[in-house]
Amino acid sequence: MATARSSQGTARAGGPEGRGRRGGSGRFGGSVRAIGRALHLPVTGTARGIRKATHAHGAGESGLGKLIELHAVNGAGDVMITVALASTVFFSVPTDEARGRVALYLAITMAPFTLLAPVIGPLLDRLPHGRRAAMAGSMLARALLALIISGAVASGGLELYPAALGVLVASKAYGVVRSAVVPRLLPPRFSLVKANSRVTLSGLLATGVAAPVGAALQAAGVAWPLYGAFVIFAAGTFLSFSLPPKVDSAKGEDRALLAADAEHLHGPRRSAAQRRPGLRTVGPAVTHALGANAALRGLSGFLIFFLAFLLREHPLAGQSAAVSLGVVGVTAGAGNALGTAVGAWLKSRAPEVIIVTVVGFALGTAIVAAVFFGTVLVACLAAVAGFAQALAKLSLDALIQRDVPEQVRTSAFARSETLLQVAWVLGGAIGIVLPLNGVLGLAVGAAIVAAGWLTTARGLFASARQGTPFRPRGTVR
Repeated sequence: MATARSSQGTARAGGPEGRGRRGGSGRFGGSVRAIGRALHLPVTGTARGIRKATHAHGAGESGLGKLIELHAVNGAGDVMITVALASTVFFSVPTDEARGRVALYLAITMAPFTLLAPVIGPLLDRLPHGRRAAMAGSMLARALLALIISGAVASGGLELYPAALGVLVASKAYGVVRSAVVPRLLPPRFSLVKANSRVTLSGLLATGVAAPVGAALQAAGVAWPLYGAFVIFAAGTFLSFSLPPKVDSAKGEDRALLAADAEHLHGPRRSAAQRRPGLRTVGPAVTHALGANAALRGLSGFLIFFLAFLLREHPLAGQSAAVSLGVVGVTAGAGNALGTAVGAWLKSRAPEVIIVTVVGFALGTAIVAAVFFGTVLVACLAAVAGFAQALAKLSLDALIQRDVPEQVRTSAFARSETLLQVAWVLGGAIGIVLPLNGVLGLAVGAAIVAAGWLTTARGLFASARQGTPFRPRGTVR
């Protein structure tokens, strides 16, 4: 007994037997920990790298980094739902039947949205103290609607369409609130265009990562991308409340009124200086820029729907329909990302000139693509349209920052976002009804851009020559 206790004591005390056991288990445990670190490092390293990028240059201290991450979550969730709906409505049936189904989809979802969209901005004007809750509500609504759509795509139920409309409305409501939130989270020495470019770029990158994941989930089952969207939007619901409390502050804000609104409230005999500030009472640059951006947004909606059907029926030379659509989608996404990056580099220099230039560039490319219709030019038009839309939108943001007084600036973002979405819907509707003729279609696309460019170019140049009617204190150019 004494010998046994002595042996155990020796082992515990670090004798040869104890050291052997501890050494063996230590080596095994060390190996496990090393493998764990090797597997964990890519995830934690990537997360740290993303956090470092999103929180750089004061974005972490101001709260802009949190919004950048939230917008990435938003983009990933939206693309998951888009993949599921595209497969259900577009890819699962022959082209002729798909046109009818997409037209029905537009009629049931987009058409009501054109009526609801003008209400979104004024409605959110009444919720200045609940922006975090509004963003969380948008995320939660899409999470629940994704589950409803997952059942509809499996059973073929008609609830797919109202649920898709709800997703669209919730997504645009998020976009409106996000645009209104950005000015509250500007870091020191940050222009609004630079902040918006960072937020937009995070959404584009998340979309690029989530799209192939959604396609892989789609191969496993039609409902799986929607389950993925549910998880993503559920996470976004909680992430919305991580934004700083100042997001909910409405100090110094007021509603943005159009000229007709101001006249109704104050009477036609009151001067512009005596009226409440509004989109038209602060100078024509913002309204002209809205018109130019609406033309580009209309072109975007048109190309998405028209080329989707055209390339499915008449693929690019030597390519399948899927590859043709993929080429156009990738080039458009690359152009959008490039436009966002260039916008950040240009900051807010001469936004009127930038808008006129990129719209003219898009118009010229559309005309050339219509006259010399071919594979390369279609891809170039998609890239140029994406580039022009991104850069023109960032320039519009800069004009709102420059020309709209702070007390109505957040409302102005809401109104402009709603108008641009309506333009996208109208452009998409035109793309649905046109015959599948490439030259005719791109000529119509050029006409859409020409209408916006010719009616706004002169006014924008005049605004640039006249200078800034209003510059908020501390604005960085």
